[in-house]
Amino acid sequence: MKRSTFSRRLTTALVTAGLALAACSSAGHQDAGPFAVWDPYPQFDGNSAWAEVIDECGAAAGVEVERQAYDTSDLTNKVLLAAQQGTAPNVLVVDNPVVSTLAEGGVLKANQDTGLDASQASPNLVAAGESGGKTYGVPIGANTLALYYNKAVLAQAGVDPASLTDWASLDAALAAVTGVGKKGITFSAIGTEEGSFQFLPWFWGAGARLTDLSSAQAVAAVELWKSWLDKGYAPNSVVGNTQTTGWQEFATGEYAFAENGTWQLGNAAELGFEYGVIPIPSRDGGVAPAPTGGEFVTVPVQGQADREATAARIAACLTGADTVLATDTALTYVSAIPAVRERQVAAKPELAVWVDAVQAAKGRTGDGLGTRYPRISQPLWTAVQAVLTGSKPAADALEAAQSAAASAR
Repeated sequence: MKRSTFSRRLTTALVTAGLALAACSSAGHQDAGPFAVWDPYPQFDGNSAWAEVIDECGAAAGVEVERQAYDTSDLTNKVLLAAQQGTAPNVLVVDNPVVSTLAEGGVLKANQDTGLDASQASPNLVAAGESGGKTYGVPIGANTLALYYNKAVLAQAGVDPASLTDWASLDAALAAVTGVGKKGITFSAIGTEEGSFQFLPWFWGAGARLTDLSSAQAVAAVELWKSWLDKGYAPNSVVGNTQTTGWQEFATGEYAFAENGTWQLGNAAELGFEYGVIPIPSRDGGVAPAPTGGEFVTVPVQGQADREATAARIAACLTGADTVLATDTALTYVSAIPAVRERQVAAKPELAVWVDAVQAAKGRTGDGLGTRYPRISQPLWTAVQAVLTGSKPAADALEAAQSAAASAR
């Protein structure tokens, strides 16, 4: 899309959005300097489509913007330090599990104070930005997990991917695949948040809840993964796999399945073999809730109501229904807004399975967990590692995880 056309559309969108934002500041205040936008996308340089979206939103709000990108792991610490020093960015794009932490730390402005409106986004995605009865920011889009499959491997094993609707049918498929000399499934079970992220669809798909890590449902989920290693359906390397190395195993063409996310779609197009995607099945059928990935666009506390109002205009531009398609296209996200998702699928029908997965997805900090989630996730991935390496039975490992999570509250 040409810049001039994009500018007109963004400006029109802002005029027609009807957001209850405070009035723009005076010219004198706007001259206080460019508006800082921080994001976790260092892979996108200043010439990228994402950088263009930010520039256009700043122009539509009548101000100059200055973008700074950091690795996700660094961004939270830098924002906390900047907030302490009174130099927080004007607009912050941040990973959704971090929103509640920053909100409870007094770093972010609530939507009711800035006029930002998250009502058009799906409630299951907005939930990650809720804390203390208030909502902070708007989801910019979402990614989540599903199962990629190798069409040739499944055909050789006589497996119809449409038949894989529960754990029993998936197990039968893995048996058939390994029975013809191919490899079954690869995933990431590393002892970090990536491991928890990839385990959660099976955990939630069994009916388990993060408030009770030692439930019978939780035990069933980790025993499923353990059984795959014991039967040779999954390689022992999953214990150390990141999502990147798990994908590299799938890319060899030897595996039937890989659990991975929307962010691999570009790499999938270069696999050299035909692939498909199915949702991760729940234990007894249906789509398992997978954790939502993706970021929120938020407005940090700045101490100047006029600059906060203008920052909210920029954030509204980045996330509004009339303009977010350009944002999500630039970031390769499934939109947080159902109507925009329909437009994405109309343009690329292969995204339909990812839309289904996002609709069933859950925020990791949802169910009122907020800042408690990291204190639950670490014992959970520790337990999964213990079971997969054979150092503890599932029930014992998860009982220890529940005790550790409870004592950390």
